[in-house]
Amino acid sequence: MTKNITFDLADTVEMKKPHACQTNNWEVLRLGADIRLKCMGCGHVVMMPRAYFNKKVKKVLAKSNDPVNLKNDFYVAKEDIARPNFG
Repeated sequence: MTKNITFDLADTVEMKKPHACQTNNWEVLRLGADIRLKCMGCGHVVMMPRAYFNKKVKKVLAKSNDPVNLKNDFYVAKEDIARPNFG
């Protein structure tokens, strides 16, 4: 039985077993033959083969291109930018 779960770069996925920090949520940092993941709880980064990842992944929690999931943490409005006064 093979799962057809599609995931992209910067998606948040849930794994079957929790990490040592008791968090199941991981962010996909690299795709290829190996997949690099970052734990959303403690920030630990791991790499694993794609076949092993496909066995261990449970579901995709958040897609990176989802408009609801836009990361506006570092956005500063044009009016709020401090400008020097030269005159």
